[in-house]
Amino acid sequence: MQTVPLGHSGLHVTPICLGTMTFGEQVDEATAFAIMDRAVERGINFLDTAEMYAVPPRAETFNATEKIIGNWLAARAGLRQKLVIATKVAGPSRGMPWIRGGKGDLSAADIIAACDGSLQRLQTDVIDLYQIHWPTRAVPMFGAMYYQPADETSLTSMHAQLEALGQLVQAGKVRAVGLSNETPYGVHEFVRLAEQHGLPRVATVQNVYSLISRTVENGLDETTHRLGVSLLAYSPLAFGLLTGKYDASGITGPEAPAQARIAKYASVRKQRWGRPESLAAAKRYNALARANGLTPTQMALAFCYTKWQVASTIIGVTSVAQLDENIAALGTTLAPETLAAIDSIRLEMRDPAC
Repeated sequence: MQTVPLGHSGLHVTPICLGTMTFGEQVDEATAFAIMDRAVERGINFLDTAEMYAVPPRAETFNATEKIIGNWLAARAGLRQKLVIATKVAGPSRGMPWIRGGKGDLSAADIIAACDGSLQRLQTDVIDLYQIHWPTRAVPMFGAMYYQPADETSLTSMHAQLEALGQLVQAGKVRAVGLSNETPYGVHEFVRLAEQHGLPRVATVQNVYSLISRTVENGLDETTHRLGVSLLAYSPLAFGLLTGKYDASGITGPEAPAQARIAKYASVRKQRWGRPESLAAAKRYNALARANGLTPTQMALAFCYTKWQVASTIIGVTSVAQLDENIAALGTTLAPETLAAIDSIRLEMRDPAC
């Protein structure tokens, strides 16, 4: 599998990244090991995780995913140097009191302490890509639509956070830094501050991007293009909506797959993925895929894999079979007529899972 550069970082990764947030919740350690082994066998060199994982987040599984990956790396001698490992420091707790005691901020000291914890759990000396999971600013994310200046509070500045990331790079604990769930303003400001103060330049931004979540194309794509920041697209299958497995039954119908995330976890159904509008739009895209001789999964992944905006697409799976299916979609191209039909659906239904 060929590799692509991540921003100006010098890191090169495969266009498919193995997302791991299911490890420690839906996926036990043995299955996680098998999935990671298969990913490496198929040529993937890029793994993404976070201190917050597993998902859905809860106190009992906080940090569980990093521990599983660390155990896997420890059991696979010589493999670490062949991989690009990315993880994330959680932003303000957002109702999760097990994260820094529910603190509504992400200070420089928090970033450094969180990185040390991730290094220990991952059983590695360096994190290749260290990302801020979500901003401290009161920006719309995780399905929220509007920025509300009145919600802003006095928090640690982006400059102070970037200085902390710079300390980690200087100490050799981190190779490159990135952002996640960020806005065009946030990416611009982090780059401006880095250039002004001689601090590490953000290499990546990891945001949701799928057929039913295309707000990246409303300005963030120009930002990443002009600033040389690589987009890591997460949830390309919209938590399973774009696989077609909910088309006939709905999310909670009697024939819905009981172990799938949306069907299994009420907390997920309350998010953007559980909106009726999200399922309605997904059904339209899934029908379009079938009409063009593709599975819904093939079309949804091919859409992300082939977009110029995307450097690497993060796939989350619960089995080796799912992993193989997702990798098999690499190389699929969509006809101009199919792409035009996709845009027509978006014009009508917009981005219901933004």
